[in-house]
Amino acid sequence: MTTSEYRNGAVAKPRLIVGVTGASAPHLAIHLLTALRRLDAVETHLVISRAAHRTIELESGLRPEDVTALADVHHQRGDIAATIASGSFLTLGMVVVPCSMKTLAAVAHGYSDDLLTRAADVCLKERRRLVLVTRETPLSLVHLRNMAAVTEAGATVLPPVPAFYQRPTSIPDVLAHLSGKILDQFGIRHELFPRWAGAAAARHTEGAVR
Repeated sequence: MTTSEYRNGAVAKPRLIVGVTGASAPHLAIHLLTALRRLDAVETHLVISRAAHRTIELESGLRPEDVTALADVHHQRGDIAATIASGSFLTLGMVVVPCSMKTLAAVAHGYSDDLLTRAADVCLKERRRLVLVTRETPLSLVHLRNMAAVTEAGATVLPPVPAFYQRPTSIPDVLAHLSGKILDQFGIRHELFPRWAGAAAARHTEGAVR
């Protein structure tokens, strides 16, 4: 389903599925959901894994309910009858952020044992955009082979690698860049970070800062 099809009246607003797993750094999902709420460009459908509930509490200091409140629609991970479990429910696709190696393995091998992995499988079979923000380091050969498998199946592996050409000065700057890179994958307009405009522009900015 393309953006043009949405504009032609297929649905009122484009839908984006956001999956959150138990990998470290739930802050990645929290920042993305916050940015999407401010942009108000898509209807967000959120599903959080069992492990992510614990990671959110341990690492962010928030409650899982605080995170679900950021989404337009929250689906229970065990609800296989949810809308996002069906290919007939039109979406732009799905981002899993952060994506654990367990979830990566499940998606790579079509093992849909909960709503999150089922929704990801739907995106693959319907040829919709699936972005996996894989969070692990270092990577084993098993991890790399699973990344290759999902890429061959049509997904995009987007590790949360920070960029420094925009001269980040804070953790929010780094998070904003990553959220922006994810939104770029779905063609969602934003101004979360300054885009590279060439070396001359970078030198001019550096001079202004000094």
